[in-house]
Amino acid sequence: MDRPELVAEVDRAWARPVVLTPVFALISLVGGALPSFSLRANLLVLGAGGALFWLGMSTAVPRRPTPVRLPRSAAWWLVPLLLFAVVEGVTFLIGSQAYPTLSRLADPVLEHYFARAAAYFGWLWAFWAMVRR
Repeated sequence: MDRPELVAEVDRAWARPVVLTPVFALISLVGGALPSFSLRANLLVLGAGGALFWLGMSTAVPRRPTPVRLPRSAAWWLVPLLLFAVVEGVTFLIGSQAYPTLSRLADPVLEHYFARAAAYFGWLWAFWAMVRR
């Protein structure tokens, strides 16, 4: 009796979390040490983001299967995103200092090295999750 052969796709060695976690941690630690909006920080973001964008557009990274259809409850995740976008847009267009944007409110937190490094680390992992899809 013939049995169907089961084959599991194996990730490349460099695409595994065991390899990527220290690499992303190193990039985050360097990024956290750079001053906000400096040339070096912008080049780091453009370099890391550009590399991840290129990996996402190429076939070098194995893809995870996407769900056929998202459940209706997934639409509720759009509510905070849209609320954030509306608040940011309105406060930016008003240009008032009395109603600062959420980005300005985050500045005092992101002045600290560890918070900025953690933000870089979260950004890299979120971008990597999008690359895998």
